Amino acid sequence: MTPASIEHEGPGIYCRLDELLEARNMTLTELSARVGVSIVNLSVLKNDRAKAIRFSTLLAICTELGCDVGDLLSVTPSR
Repeated sequence: MTPASIEHEGPGIYCRLDELLEARNMTLTELSARVGVSIVNLSVLKNDRAKAIRFSTLLAICTELGCDVGDLLSVTPSR
């Protein structure tokens, strides 16, 4: 199965960045400044439009938000 075919069937990945930021009373701009990732890239992630994420970015976000990867990303049920 190619990544393109997976995208259109079965489960997907959901990013909970909105929820985590809200719970910490933090803006996307503030997170961007703290982790050194552009607001545009964080916005793509936040809006579930990202196709990939670097482990270093994932680690920086999770470290700053005090969460685990599983708190940030989850698998959505099949559509």
